[in-house]
Amino acid sequence: MKVSVWDTYVERKDGKIMHFDILVPSNLKNEYTIYGYGKEFLKNKPFQTGNLTSKECKFCHIEEASSAIKIQILKNGFFIIEMEHCN
Repeated sequence: MKVSVWDTYVERKDGKIMHFDILVPSNLKNEYTIYGYGKEFLKNKPFQTGNLTSKECKFCHIEEASSAIKIQILKNGFFIIEMEHCN
């Protein structure tokens, strides 16, 4: 499965910048849906964050998903890779 990788940086209320990638099927082009997945991810964090808009989330590239990521995307519609300051 080919996936689109959306590079995302969101400021936390404590000033740290969260960096994570949102992976979605490569045929998904609706940015509002993709931002919605990011917002869903942020709602489950134990700290407050700033907004997630086109300013914080940009298309980066397309790659082949691993089987574990593919399973999660088929189940949930998306997959998040946490990079920095996500916990």
